Amino acid sequence: MKIVRHFKSLLDINRKEFLRIIERAITLKNDSKNNVTHNIFNNKTMAMIFKKNSTRTRVAFETAMSKMGGHAIFLSSDTTQMSRGENISDTGKVLSGMVDIILIRTHNHNEVVELAKHSSVPVINGLTEKFHPCQLLADMQTFYEEKGAFEDKKIAWVGDGCNMCNSYINAAKLLNFQLKISTPSGCEPDKKTLSLAPDNVELCDLPGKAVEDCDLVTTDVWTSMGDESDVEKRKQLFRGFQINQHLFDKAKHDAIFMHCLPAYRGEEVESDVIDGKRSRVWQQAQNRLFTSQALIEFLLNESE
Repeated sequence: MKIVRHFKSLLDINRKEFLRIIERAITLKNDSKNNVTHNIFNNKTMAMIFKKNSTRTRVAFETAMSKMGGHAIFLSSDTTQMSRGENISDTGKVLSGMVDIILIRTHNHNEVVELAKHSSVPVINGLTEKFHPCQLLADMQTFYEEKGAFEDKKIAWVGDGCNMCNSYINAAKLLNFQLKISTPSGCEPDKKTLSLAPDNVELCDLPGKAVEDCDLVTTDVWTSMGDESDVEKRKQLFRGFQINQHLFDKAKHDAIFMHCLPAYRGEEVESDVIDGKRSRVWQQAQNRLFTSQALIEFLLNESE
């Protein structure tokens, strides 16, 4: 019986596999710099279902397939039968009979779970309201390139306890680093996700306490896609949780800053931090391509 590996969250892989994907991404990055090409995905097709807007995820995965000899098909929910009510399980059965791998970016995480349940090919979570595991692969590649081994490292998350925060919790559990989280009251990360990493995660009332002595400080937008009607309310709620130079200076002297983008300067981060010498956001964004290549290769190989 064929084994199909999915990537619904980081917990679909183990620590060894996580490190293997990161190391492979670094190899592919070096190959790209040296103009070494690969044709690993020859005759392979990816279907990409997008129910939410995207820049980095779409470009990274389309380019990943193209650069390695494959092909990607962009499927907007507005222009497929999903817009007329075709359910996700039927979609999974149909697509997996035609393509080799499926990416989905959607609002409800249960749709990813349901799609994977009915797909005979690997399914990748390109972002849901609960997790953003593909971004964490790039974040951890960037961190590894800068800081080396993850053990005994400290990372601070300041801001909303959103899908990115949940994925950082999963990464802390798998890679065994210490994660300190500071969010406004009522914006804490998912309780079930938190309960899975009791030895690696600390919740801090004050952003300064979370950032103190950290190797990496990271955040995300204050208002996620779908919450735009609450912009002004959330600006007030998150006041005091901005990553500015004063707060960043509480981290280690060689700490780095990351942000998954898009960023809103003057809200969750000040320009002098995100555009400063210790910001790694552009390296982080570029690494989305190489981790996408490595992830696709891993899932296809493991599902044969």
